[in-house]
Amino acid sequence: MRFLLDDEQREFARSLDAMLTAADTPAAARAWAAADHTPGQALWRRLAEAGVFALAVPEEHEGVGPLPVEVAVVFIELGRHAVPGPLVETVAAAALLSRLADLGEQEPAKRLLPALASGAATATLALPGTNGPYENDSYPHVPHVPHVPYALDADAATHLLVAADGALRLAPGPESLHHSLDPARRLAVPLPGGELLATGPAVTEAADRAADWAALATAAQALGVGRALLDRTVAYVKQRTQFGTAIGTFQAVKHRLADVLVRLEFARPLLFGAALSMEGADIAAAKVAAGEAAYAAARAGLQLHGAIGYTSEYDLSLWLTKARALRTAWGDPQACRARVLAGRE
Repeated sequence: MRFLLDDEQREFARSLDAMLTAADTPAAARAWAAADHTPGQALWRRLAEAGVFALAVPEEHEGVGPLPVEVAVVFIELGRHAVPGPLVETVAAAALLSRLADLGEQEPAKRLLPALASGAATATLALPGTNGPYENDSYPHVPHVPHVPYALDADAATHLLVAADGALRLAPGPESLHHSLDPARRLAVPLPGGELLATGPAVTEAADRAADWAALATAAQALGVGRALLDRTVAYVKQRTQFGTAIGTFQAVKHRLADVLVRLEFARPLLFGAALSMEGADIAAAKVAAGEAAYAAARAGLQLHGAIGYTSEYDLSLWLTKARALRTAWGDPQACRARVLAGRE
């Protein structure tokens, strides 16, 4: 199986990197955390113009996909630059609607997918039976609502989709908002009711497919976050001195960062292998590997930065908190490992 990207995919990643570097994404993430969505939405439009959201939408609905490998390429860059918003959830919503169309439920796809592909609309998604963008054990300050899933950034999305009990509804909005460990991520409980878009077994099957796409995109995002943390930490240890010498020359520091690099590099082929196969067990393996690698990068970055790493004003915090949140979003490590084992039996 081929895991290397082709020239076109690598050039796409480079163009996104250049665009996001020039866009001052840390400022957009801080504004998003303060409930100012204007810079983030402007960035969203630029991503849409680059064709990012069309990658998950079939051609018959004005997209260019579905292209899971290219989606993984994109989300690595989105993670590297800490781009805020329900990016994963929009891709997952597109996957859900596309699968519904494949199963004969054409109307919701015709109505919503073109706007998602063009960036004219954004979506977030709540799926019972998954931990979605949250994990209650990891967010003790977020109240537990039995049998009700959370949706990410429902106050910023134009569409809030809820797939539950064999029914897909367009919820009227968020009932309540809560902060996660990452200030740029807001968790919302959807209001009950709303417009019914589809019912039946097709909704359940489509929701399962959407959860797989969400896990894949989250894994890619986590891998990008881990890479950003490693790059920033390497740059910092070259500058920080102790006993008159840069701490990056210390053998223990070199070994610590090398361990992080190895974990990130081992997660990469798992991610692209999962994007090629789109098998649930492969996606779960990629999710746990990327999430744990990003978390290891966060721990190393925090410890090697010292006291400054603990300050929210320092940009490193944007990636530190995101690594912790993405580790459990759309599949916590325990659930992912269980799925991998079940798929290998």
